[in-house]
Amino acid sequence: MTDKREMTAPMTTASAEVGQSPDLTPTIIPDYGEDFNPSDEEMFEAQVQYEQEMQAQAQAERESAPGFMQTVSMPELYEMVYPGKPPIIDNFLYPGTYLFVGAPKVGKSFMMAQIAYHVSLGTPMWNYSVRKCTVLYLALEDDYRRLQERLYRMFGTETTPDLFFSVASKSLNEGLLDQLGTFLNEHPETSVVIIDT
Repeated sequence: MTDKREMTAPMTTASAEVGQSPDLTPTIIPDYGEDFNPSDEEMFEAQVQYEQEMQAQAQAERESAPGFMQTVSMPELYEMVYPGKPPIIDNFLYPGTYLFVGAPKVGKSFMMAQIAYHVSLGTPMWNYSVRKCTVLYLALEDDYRRLQERLYRMFGTETTPDLFFSVASKSLNEGLLDQLGTFLNEHPETSVVIIDT
């Protein structure tokens, strides 16, 4: 089947100024022939596609409005399927945000270091199975020398490459979230971030 097309010459007006170049880009008009008659199915598909494009455009305009707020109805919420989040330490530590507080010098930092170490190795802790992942520990009350001494007393010479420490970070208002985001991009397998203040 050959593609029949007709080329038309561009139209110029009599009022065109002297020296002005007319647009010489040819316009191609498809010639479907007298027998061109799209089926009902093709017409329906074209109509559905058009309506979907219009809905997508309307939704994009709605979402770009300054006062837009993403909402879902209760039936929509019930229809959503979310994968389960496995525990980091079975029956002990699940994904989420926790505050671990207590009186000074009762061993909070030692416990956080123990959790960080076991999770980064994937070894059981107190007979609970542990899912191995990378850990970032912000020891913001320590320096590296003191941190090294504590870890050596706790774990001896056995180290893990999946446990990272920092003794200084920006404050929340000055860019801590950006620092954490950069670390998580570099180490996407990270599942635990401990901030010890």
